[in-house]
Amino acid sequence: MAVLTFELPDGTTREVDVRLLLNAGYAGRSQDDVAAHVAELAELGVPAPSVTPALYPVSPYLAQQTTAVPAQHGRTSGEAEWALVVADGGELLLTAACDHTDRELEVHGVAWSKNAGPDVLARRAWRLADVEERLDRLTLRAWVGHGGEETQIQNGTLAELLTPAYWAGVLRERGELVPGTVLISGTIPMAAEVDQFADAWRVELGDPATGDTISLAYDVVPMPAPIG
Repeated sequence: MAVLTFELPDGTTREVDVRLLLNAGYAGRSQDDVAAHVAELAELGVPAPSVTPALYPVSPYLAQQTTAVPAQHGRTSGEAEWALVVADGGELLLTAACDHTDRELEVHGVAWSKNAGPDVLARRAWRLADVEERLDRLTLRAWVGHGGEETQIQNGTLAELLTPAYWAGVLRERGELVPGTVLISGTIPMAAEVDQFADAWRVELGDPATGDTISLAYDVVPMPAPIG
């Protein structure tokens, strides 16, 4: 499986052997907005989920702390998200994540597309208990890189998404709120005028109350053309 290491603000670290990786989908806090988004995607050929919010199991080895993501073609992109990480003793951590998704495959099945690229996680984390009372004020932003120029593509707050507490409750009911579980939150809207099929992605989770930020960044690396 994947072993991830997170540094906390006090300088201590947590090592997590990922046993279960889950991607939430259609996880906006306003399910009316989610329904509108599902309708928009349906027009693009993306199949609608049977229920919302959705939850997609992802191969645990796809949880990565990396600076490079291989891509088989030019229509893959990231998504700014937060990640809930269950560490030893049931300690809950919150960090930044970017779900790199195959958009060509997405029209055939969202679950398939989620397994075609990694979930990139930051190397720093906060204890959820330390930020939970101001959770809705935490910011979530993403930038894409094209030819060395960076453009912001996502900008919002965690108030737009279902909360870590909500998902912790779901995991508890499923018997999955155990060390080694990682849940990725689902994302916020992208700026429609910005090209998401980029050379690089950067995601930042920010805490305005302290000025602290957790970030990750990676390059999208084209794979060689197949032979045969």
